[in-house]
Amino acid sequence: MPAPSHFDQIAERVERLLVRYEETQRTNALLQQQVEALARERDALKARLTAARTRIDAMLERLPAEPSNDSPSNAT
Repeated sequence: MPAPSHFDQIAERVERLLVRYEETQRTNALLQQQVEALARERDALKARLTAARTRIDAMLERLPAEPSNDSPSNAT
């Protein structure tokens, strides 16, 4: 069997590079989908956090004021 020519070696390397490129493209697409899903999840969590903070602030507003230490009931 004759040794592969220089051209055949280059053609083989180009084919391998094309396969790796296609694999990289697929991997990149999957990673992009993951990034988008995580961004949506982050945005949903931020919205939930904001809503929770709003509810907590509303609850704190409804709490009665703390009694002062100068009231007569605290005198000894």
